[in-house]
Amino acid sequence: MVETATSSSEDTTPAQRLSSPPLVSLSDVSKRYGKLQVLNGLNLNVRPGEIYGFLGRNGAGKSTAIRLMMGISPPTSGTVSVFGSPMRGSRCAKARQQIGFVAQEQSFYPWMTPQRLGRFMRGLYPDWSDERYQSLLTRFELPLNRKSGSFSGGMKARLALSMALAGMPRLLILDEPTAGMDPVARREFLSLVKAEVTHSDTTVFFSTHLIGDIESLADRIGILDQGTLVYEGSLDALSNRTASFTAEVTPDTDAFPLDELNGYPFAIVQAGGDTRKQTVILRWLSDTPPNIPPSALPNGWVPVELSLEDIFVAMILQKH
Repeated sequence: MVETATSSSEDTTPAQRLSSPPLVSLSDVSKRYGKLQVLNGLNLNVRPGEIYGFLGRNGAGKSTAIRLMMGISPPTSGTVSVFGSPMRGSRCAKARQQIGFVAQEQSFYPWMTPQRLGRFMRGLYPDWSDERYQSLLTRFELPLNRKSGSFSGGMKARLALSMALAGMPRLLILDEPTAGMDPVARREFLSLVKAEVTHSDTTVFFSTHLIGDIESLADRIGILDQGTLVYEGSLDALSNRTASFTAEVTPDTDAFPLDELNGYPFAIVQAGGDTRKQTVILRWLSDTPPNIPPSALPNGWVPVELSLEDIFVAMILQKH
């Protein structure tokens, strides 16, 4: 069952986001390829105007979920709705005209320049803006008349983002767009995404296995594991719900109480170590995560601050 959480960051979300119907909704969605179950009862909602980070390790089912959202593949069961209507039949083609997409690997006609690609894409998107496309090419420092086949991976990603945004999409889907980029190109790409969507009405669905990619971008995240959403909420709430403690093993070290701590129930995410050091990672089950002072911990145990990447890994490992 998915864990949901909210935090004070969501209190500042514009009221229209909270009251409007979801822009994207997956309800009890399953997808099977032969005997392989890829998605299993997936439920998620993406609100208008938000940046939704879709996290999961490789093979979790993220790309399959995106294919269903875009109407490329139908669900085995359940309902996929985009822009308020189920994605099936002729509805799929019309909806895709309002979706911008940047994939992990960019595929362009290698002999086409950005200028020619723009003319080609113009006929596919009724809301295409030549003015915005030219502006984005200039902003992203892309040569207008150089063949795209000679572009680096980072340049191809910027070109794909330019084309996706020039279609004036209501929904921008990013599927592992920074995979394979060097750290400089990755940071540059993320900065461009943030700058371009901050002052627009575009809703962003950002799929990645790298929590650093969406740490500074996402309003909310969903964590997918083995085709099921195991967490949905804000990053702040995820951080507040997880705690870690460690102890150097000595004759005076108390055993950690693996049922309740000072009356607060929790789920054990990780617990173990060796004869020298023990570590416990917990996920609080109470609606209001407690603030346990060091003096209230068992003898020898101290709190340890976790990075969001540590928490993400712990959430995934809890299921295995």
